[in-house]
Amino acid sequence: MSASFKPIAILLLAGLLLPAPLQADDGDQQGVRFFESRVRPLLVKHCYECHGEKKQESDLRVDSLQELLRGGATAPAVVPGRPDESLLIHAVGYEDQELQMPPDGRLSDREIADLTEWVEQGAHHPDEGSAVEPRRGDIDWDLARRFWSFQPPQAAPLPAVRNHRWPSSSMDFFVLQALEHQGLKPAPPADRRTLVRRATLDLTGLPPGPEEVEAFVADNSPDAYHRLIERLLASPQYGERWGRFWLDVARYSDSNGLDENIAHGNAWRYRDYVIAAFNSDKPYDRFLQEQLAGDLLEASDHANRVELNIATGFLSLGPKVLAEQDVVKMEMDIIDEQIDTIGRSLMGLTLGCTRCHDHKFDPLTTRDYYALAGIFKSTRTMESFKTIARWNENSIAAPDEQGRFDQHQQQIEAARKAVEETTTAANEQLRKQLGPDAELPEKPEEKYPEETREKLAAQQAALKQLEESLPTLPTAMGVKDQEVTDLAVHVRGSHLSLGEIVPRRVPELLSHVGSTQFDRQQSGRLELARWLTDPGHPLTSRVMANRIWRWHFGRGIVRSTDNFGKLGAAPTHPDLLDHLATGLVERGWSIKQLHRWIMLSSTYRMSSRFDGRSARLDPANEWLWRFPLRRLEAEAVRDSLLAVSGLLDLGMGGSMLHVGNREFFFDHTSIDKTKYDSTRRSVYLPVVRNHLFDLFSLFDYADASMINGNRSTSTIAPQALFMMNSDLIQQVTQALAESLLTEGLADGPPGQLRQDRLDQLYLVTLGRLPRLEESKQAEQFLARFLEQPVTGTDQDDLKQKQQLAWQALCQVLLATNEFVYVR
Repeated sequence: MSASFKPIAILLLAGLLLPAPLQADDGDQQGVRFFESRVRPLLVKHCYECHGEKKQESDLRVDSLQELLRGGATAPAVVPGRPDESLLIHAVGYEDQELQMPPDGRLSDREIADLTEWVEQGAHHPDEGSAVEPRRGDIDWDLARRFWSFQPPQAAPLPAVRNHRWPSSSMDFFVLQALEHQGLKPAPPADRRTLVRRATLDLTGLPPGPEEVEAFVADNSPDAYHRLIERLLASPQYGERWGRFWLDVARYSDSNGLDENIAHGNAWRYRDYVIAAFNSDKPYDRFLQEQLAGDLLEASDHANRVELNIATGFLSLGPKVLAEQDVVKMEMDIIDEQIDTIGRSLMGLTLGCTRCHDHKFDPLTTRDYYALAGIFKSTRTMESFKTIARWNENSIAAPDEQGRFDQHQQQIEAARKAVEETTTAANEQLRKQLGPDAELPEKPEEKYPEETREKLAAQQAALKQLEESLPTLPTAMGVKDQEVTDLAVHVRGSHLSLGEIVPRRVPELLSHVGSTQFDRQQSGRLELARWLTDPGHPLTSRVMANRIWRWHFGRGIVRSTDNFGKLGAAPTHPDLLDHLATGLVERGWSIKQLHRWIMLSSTYRMSSRFDGRSARLDPANEWLWRFPLRRLEAEAVRDSLLAVSGLLDLGMGGSMLHVGNREFFFDHTSIDKTKYDSTRRSVYLPVVRNHLFDLFSLFDYADASMINGNRSTSTIAPQALFMMNSDLIQQVTQALAESLLTEGLADGPPGQLRQDRLDQLYLVTLGRLPRLEESKQAEQFLARFLEQPVTGTDQDDLKQKQQLAWQALCQVLLATNEFVYVR
């Protein structure tokens, strides 16, 4: 690294990142998902028979959190956060000869590790902190469908409000009514500089340039803000920003993770499909249909067929245990991951909980689960289950490419046949020479006539050349139909214990929605997709409208974005959610229309101004009396740093992997050689499961192994250290300082502050001019810096010291809350 400045200098000007409240709900929800997918199945399989509802040996039950905490005759079975004090962990670890559970054989190391991790992380459980009574017995379907999220969204009339001048959009009436009911008032509108920065970061994930800010501030026309929104929605960067949010939901990754962390070498095609879909404003209903059943939809031409095949990568992207020896279990685990993903991402339902038993709280049954499982059993996700298993990839070759490939294959076959014919003829001639009873020598070609040897060598060389020059046809991760079948219920989730066969269908709870007749000649994915996107479906539009709201305001109307069941959070503004959901459908499922609707509202255009009285009445800002202050996501932090320094490469699409499809990311040294030094947008950087890019991990990136409709926001010391010491910060501050010192701004007296230079720095980084006090502080900072000896510099070279001084000043602003937070 070149000459550097002391990071402590930053403390002279900038406060570091403001603390933001941890969103504990996210961790709890992930813990519950871990329990349902990894812990409950093994408890059902190994423990319920002796410690369940019908039988409680040693007075111990393990089928509820309350009973686990109470324990049996000796001690609590589980002490959350303390596996060493949890009797369950001691028992399954066979640590005591007198207490070994299960008695018929020790659990696998993986199962014990899962149990230990669950307890260590706090033993999160669906029963935890819930007043909801577990569901027992038969389901009263009419009663079950009365739950708020299982009823079709209704477009309620606009509510009455006292402040008739404030609403500028229909949705404002719902927000204002709630505020007035709570005795609250909305914050005043945001100033124009704040608004242009907020909208630009919101829609593109990049800060506005100084020219964009100044142009908007100076534009007093009535439609200036509307035109700003239109320009941003038309930007290619919009799809990169909002496509990334969907990739969280799709658990996108460029590697498999788990046991065999090999490359998803063609996953990037799905990523680019998603970005293009958002940029083109593909209707959301069509977007879902393509991802679930693109291969079964009619295509208008070859390019459209390629797009539809790529879209089905949604079903293939999940992590898989590729070295699982039990082939049936592997397939059922993959199907389980698909069902769980579809349930939580599209409907906000935890369908995966029903693999082993009826849902404890929601009206979902094991029969529902295996009816859906039959759809995906009839779908080819894997090409081979043989270790190391291979996921299916569909050809996306153009007809002329396929034609050349087939022709080349024919040439190979012809060349191979010529070699075989020459060899056979030569061997027959050699047998005649050696006599009828003689055996051919070990290397008969050495006995061939010279002319024959030359001919054979030429033919073999031609064959080798043809084989090595065989073109590689492009493929994409995706699925397709295979033999259609219905599945039997797997008792307690085990494929070794089968019950009744369940025909493929949708869950009984919502079977009254749309048409549910399944084609016997197809898997049923197309029918499932059309059912999900039926305008009368109570969940699909609600879940997506809530996701869009969440990414605009930092919190969903339903905070549990992936769970709209009884254990999920209740909506703070239920009528507003229905208004948005029905509006999404009425607007042709257009996501961009939903953006316009939200962003042109008075609710969105409020300032983040603090008000003491409102904060006392509503400290969490549940009722939206001001615009929520929120930190940028990991990708937006990195992209903004590159953008303000002029280093950002806006090239789109393609792969940045250094390994080929299905190749390992790590060799025997376990060293991952993936590079992240590109200056392209973060959405294009490789996402490697089990070895995430450090910056992503630091700033709360999504777990690529599961669906994520939410991201937590932590505040930890390493984040501040990154903004002071990282190579990226060194790179961007150096480039930013150089641009300020060379970009058409004449030098003043040595060591003297150039106000126009400082103005430019503030405009580039924060979108505003410095205040008088900030200008004075900057002048003092630069003067003091130039007085100090700087390690590694020529102390007589004022220009070099001036570069380092401005670099330090750049770093000050990039480390402020104002740069990484959206107001």
